[in-house]
Amino acid sequence: MLLRQIFDPALAQYAYVIGCQRSGEAIVIDPERDIDRYRELAAQEGLRITAVAETHIHADFVSGAREFASADPSIKLYLSAEGGPNWQSEWAASLPGLRLVRDGDVFTVGNIRFEVIHTPGHTPEHIVFLVTDVGGGADEPMALLSGDFLFVGDVGRPDLLEQAAGLSGTQEQGARQLYHSLRKLAEIPAFVQILPAHGAGSACGKALGAVPISTFGYETRFNPALKLALESGEPEFVDFILSGQPEPPDYFADMKRVNKIGPAVLHTVPQPPRMMIDEVTARLDEPKFVVVDTRDRVAFLQGHLRRSLFAPAAKFSDFAGSYLDPENEIVLVVSESSDADDFVRQLVRIGFDHIAGVILASDLASSSQLVASRAVTFAEVPQLVSNHQVRPLDVRKATEFAAGHLRGALNVAHTRLRPRLAEIPGDGTLLVSCQSGMRATGACAFLEREGREVICVADTFGHAPRELLA
Repeated sequence: MLLRQIFDPALAQYAYVIGCQRSGEAIVIDPERDIDRYRELAAQEGLRITAVAETHIHADFVSGAREFASADPSIKLYLSAEGGPNWQSEWAASLPGLRLVRDGDVFTVGNIRFEVIHTPGHTPEHIVFLVTDVGGGADEPMALLSGDFLFVGDVGRPDLLEQAAGLSGTQEQGARQLYHSLRKLAEIPAFVQILPAHGAGSACGKALGAVPISTFGYETRFNPALKLALESGEPEFVDFILSGQPEPPDYFADMKRVNKIGPAVLHTVPQPPRMMIDEVTARLDEPKFVVVDTRDRVAFLQGHLRRSLFAPAAKFSDFAGSYLDPENEIVLVVSESSDADDFVRQLVRIGFDHIAGVILASDLASSSQLVASRAVTFAEVPQLVSNHQVRPLDVRKATEFAAGHLRGALNVAHTRLRPRLAEIPGDGTLLVSCQSGMRATGACAFLEREGREVICVADTFGHAPRELLA
């Protein structure tokens, strides 16, 4: 048996290629949309991908299952039949390779056995897979492919359907379902490895660990949410799991629908052409045309093309996914031509397919349409506030805001600015701050594009004057 974990650091997402070396067959679990990576890995190991399985309909990335099915109609698709008719993958309904699976079902890939367990809570249709290496002589499972149900150090959040997709009233029901699903797994052997779909940095939980795998025994002892589910009552668990969850990026709202009805098939990863600066500046005022600048924060604040969005490399998916619309026609500003492929992959993984071109950062110097952002330090804030020249806007998470903030500040997390834009005052000047200045820069770029007057506090919150804090 071969098992490989493929990590996407931008989304903190894990997919898995599991192969039977005797039969030469392999399955991919929870693949992203640019499937060339998985095919290349399998080929290097002398395996052929014959099946794809999903733990649930994803809300944080575009699934690669349809891409696989389009490339090879003989591929078997193991998708959940649980959760009711509203939680089925519509795009796959008529495909000959579809195998709808329920709790207790078993399927094999070569000499590897997969047992399906229905684990609702994160979503109604969620399933996990117990993996047994029968070909290696095992008669007990060696791993649990736990999807967004059980993580290292955390469990899947049950509130996303309500907080991101707007399905009112689902989060408490999901929390109760999650409690019972976790207790359902109490008899799994302690030695079974936990192979999750996400790690630290994902918005699919509030305390995900940075360790890529664990064991069920370790998690029952040191995972606070799992321990609470196994040792306490339902009300205590529901209160705990619904508190302090991070605000999800805006693009989450559309992902569930896209993956349910079926994403467009890419066939290959797009390779947008290099554009000349004059081509780009001629279109800056077109409503759907967007320049996404990936340079560092200081360079962006000092000068960028009018109406540009800011999405630095370290937070690219987070910022792009929070401020772009799927219908936008996107031009990327990159430091080097070689950077473009990674940014393009990150965009298509979260559903932004219309990438018109790329311009090099070095080309910006020749443009007459560069603008600088007004930026200040916290040392300058008291005077601005005392003169009533600004309205403070804090774009940190609610948990950060609760720990201390500027008096009178409105709190809207940077990931929620787009859906909550109507709550942001349209008159006067907004003084936008965060913890380090990074999120404030991204928020200011978005708000300026939307016609708001802004000043960016390009400083760390630790420098905020004590007399102004609440």
